[in-house]
Amino acid sequence: MQIHADLAQRAVVDSNQLPWVASPLAGVERRMLERDGGEVARATTIVRYAPGSYFDAHTHGGGEEFLVLDGVFSDEMGDFPTGMYVRNPVGSSHKPFSRDGAVILVKLQQFDPADQDFVRIDTKQTAWRPGAAAGLSVMPLHEFGAEHVALVKWEPGCRFVEHRHPGGEEIFVISGVFEDEEGAYPAGTWLRNPPGSVHSPFSEQGCVIYVKTGHLQG
Repeated sequence: MQIHADLAQRAVVDSNQLPWVASPLAGVERRMLERDGGEVARATTIVRYAPGSYFDAHTHGGGEEFLVLDGVFSDEMGDFPTGMYVRNPVGSSHKPFSRDGAVILVKLQQFDPADQDFVRIDTKQTAWRPGAAAGLSVMPLHEFGAEHVALVKWEPGCRFVEHRHPGGEEIFVISGVFEDEEGAYPAGTWLRNPPGSVHSPFSEQGCVIYVKTGHLQG
């Protein structure tokens, strides 16, 4: 299966418009944002766990990264409430479940094998830092090589200068509306801007976004 699999192409998906697709496990459904492969694939997906649902024990051959968007997601390592950012490196295993239901943004098979850090950050309890422009705040989540992952908060009316992403950029809008010269992107929108892309982002009403840069370069 291939969905927005060409990393050299820009992609914009309003996940709210996508159907929920059943997974092999009862009560676990998915909205597929990008995918290159079968059931084991390079993938970026919104996954919804119904109360009491679970996924079989499995190993992440290419690593796993997720952000809990709603509810409480769990595995043998503990409970991860809304706002938790988690990275499980290449070779890690777990058996995830949710007692009361959860929705997560998850990225699979996208790690450098040398990136072996387990990461657990409660973004609801972590302080924001001043950003690179007035009205911007940043919460760094992870760095490895050229890859940088962070949450970025835009105050209403904030604008950033035109800039280039040599290693590409990926965004998921958590709340509010993110904008650039190509359009407006409400909460739930996923964007991927390829290496070398240029834009001038802003937000008239304010927003919070997950953003990853540098990871799409060859």
